[in-house]
Amino acid sequence: LASHLGSFIGQMTDEPIKAINILYDGTVAEMNLAALNQAVIAGVLKTQNPDVNLVSAPVVAKEKGIQISTTRQEKTGVFDAYIKVTMVTDSRERSVAGTCFSDGKPRFIQIKGINIDAEIGQHMLYTTNEDVPGIIGLLGMTMGKNNVNIANFTLGRSGAGQDAIAILYLDQQIDPKVIEIKAGDTVTWTFYSLGWQQLLEVTAQSSDPAVVTRQEQRMSYDSYGAMRILLP
Repeated sequence: LASHLGSFIGQMTDEPIKAINILYDGTVAEMNLAALNQAVIAGVLKTQNPDVNLVSAPVVAKEKGIQISTTRQEKTGVFDAYIKVTMVTDSRERSVAGTCFSDGKPRFIQIKGINIDAEIGQHMLYTTNEDVPGIIGLLGMTMGKNNVNIANFTLGRSGAGQDAIAILYLDQQIDPKVIEIKAGDTVTWTFYSLGWQQLLEVTAQSSDPAVVTRQEQRMSYDSYGAMRILLP
């Protein structure tokens, strides 16, 4: 769970990281936090440097000037235990929290302050956008046009018309591409698939996702798939 939380939040920014704050709530606060910290930090840093491991992660973070803070607290909510990771950059803070249920499977329970119940799967896509009509339909149509089948879908939002998030579970890994779709002037979507070395960028200049331009880029990726939709 700690590694997944770090890896997930490490993908949420391209900016230099200033600090990683890790909160341990409930029974997890009594565990070996040094090992859990290493797993979180390694997960974050592997997004930029695949050679980082559990041993080298704290050293690399220190060399990069990343401040690491750890907080323990007694149970405060409905979960017996959870971990919350907050990443700080010059322009923003992003957070993700997770826990393990009685079945032993790790789950995301909060992303960007939005509550959600999402298992961690092999082929996952993550989206964030403004809560406006038509987003789910356009998302499904985009996946269909790329011959990607959606096995499951989990949604969350901070409120009507506010920030919304979704996690998609796919039957297979999507093609190595980023698709940016402008639905009118409402939102800008960016999709990206991790675990590939080539990034194919597709930019739509209208609300029709069939109108695209393409540009190949090179990137390094982590071990599991994700998709991001960025607001303008």
